[in-house]
Amino acid sequence: MEQDIIVGLDIGTTKIACFVGIRSDNGQVKILGYGKTDSDGVEHGVVRNVELASRSVRKAVDQAANQANVDIDEVWVGVAGQHIKSRPSHGYITIPTDHQLISKEDVDRLIAEQYKTMLEPGEEIVHVFPQRYIVDRVELSRNIPPVGVAGKTLEAEFHMVTANVIDLQNIKYAVQAAGLHIKDVVLEPVASSLAVLDDGDRDAGVAMVDIGGGTTDIAIFYDGIIRHTSVIPLAGNAITNDIRENCAILRNQAESLKVKFGSCLVQAVSENDVISIPGIRSQSAREISMRTLASIINIRTKMIMEQVDYEIKLSGYQKKLIGGVVLTGGGAQLKNIKDLCSLVTATETRVGTPNEHLDPSSAGFDELAHPMYATGIGLVIYGLEETEKGTRGELEEKEEMKPSTSTDIFADMDDTPEPEPTQVSTNNTITDTSKNNRTGKKAIRSFSNFIKTIILDEGIDGDKD
Repeated sequence: MEQDIIVGLDIGTTKIACFVGIRSDNGQVKILGYGKTDSDGVEHGVVRNVELASRSVRKAVDQAANQANVDIDEVWVGVAGQHIKSRPSHGYITIPTDHQLISKEDVDRLIAEQYKTMLEPGEEIVHVFPQRYIVDRVELSRNIPPVGVAGKTLEAEFHMVTANVIDLQNIKYAVQAAGLHIKDVVLEPVASSLAVLDDGDRDAGVAMVDIGGGTTDIAIFYDGIIRHTSVIPLAGNAITNDIRENCAILRNQAESLKVKFGSCLVQAVSENDVISIPGIRSQSAREISMRTLASIINIRTKMIMEQVDYEIKLSGYQKKLIGGVVLTGGGAQLKNIKDLCSLVTATETRVGTPNEHLDPSSAGFDELAHPMYATGIGLVIYGLEETEKGTRGELEEKEEMKPSTSTDIFADMDDTPEPEPTQVSTNNTITDTSKNNRTGKKAIRSFSNFIKTIILDEGIDGDKD
């Protein structure tokens, strides 16, 4: 069977990354090739210059295609940015009278109805996540799906994610200008969660915080369901800019300082440690105290974590997060950021990497097992899961369409064709005139089976004698 090849495209503020992957035999994701380039034309996760962004997309895709030795024409695209919003929604439908039980089609119809919800001008729905189902005004527990339940009405509470139409369209324009077709648009924290969380995390309750370049994305899970999403317009670039302005150095120098020597906790740095920064042209080198650097980083990072704490409290799941907080994204590599997050949120924190979902035989495994690649790898996982769902659905439909086969061993002994059933309607009662004929045949076959059993038994007894 030919394997499905999935391509994930992460259009971030600082980088555009493309990943080509398949499902490996052990169930993990095997990355066949990947490419990465600077994110030109993108600001705070939003495409501002379509032409520049499309060139960066094409460059990253070409790198991945060459390494994987495949042609790429279809991608699963991640979407984030400060234009992303979320809101609750409620849906209600009446079950058709000919449905004895609620079917998958009924549930799909209820979800589809939510995409018709009236929104503010300029908004478009990206995802609709069911929270709980109610049948005939009785709420179902989480381990009982609505499909197969008897009922006359079906309701549900939803968590709806929306995006700005123009910002979403700009992403689509940039990808299409690069000669690519978009298979689907996926909220980036949803994709990242697939790469760094497992079913146990989502069931126990966890807040996943993806710290990128332009935005910090939050997704809160509980009882296996995504409950809350949010985007904070502060992230790694804000920290870099603070270092640049306060230390009066170039941006690339500030970024290098942050990554190599930065710390989120001032008390974790010695007062005597000093960093020397090369001067521009004939200028002399500059010396910066590591404690000063840590102080600058601490102020901005603490501000981000306070926003994260606010969103966790706003979700109403603050006391239910047994899995704590999971940090991922490029910003999660900052030294002591896990400790700062624990102090601010009063919640146990860890850094999530995609290596547990990544096949060790993947191209560049050691480099890819890094939190900054969680979104791109998560997009591949999302694409694989959606494709596999579709394949299973097609197989189930084909199975349902198969004609039933008879296993009657005496079927070939009956040369008389069974007459077509006719219907006689009297007082709205439908009678099948072939019923008596079928009943007679069943009696004959039962008698034949009885005679055959006697003959076989006698033959066996005779052999014994």
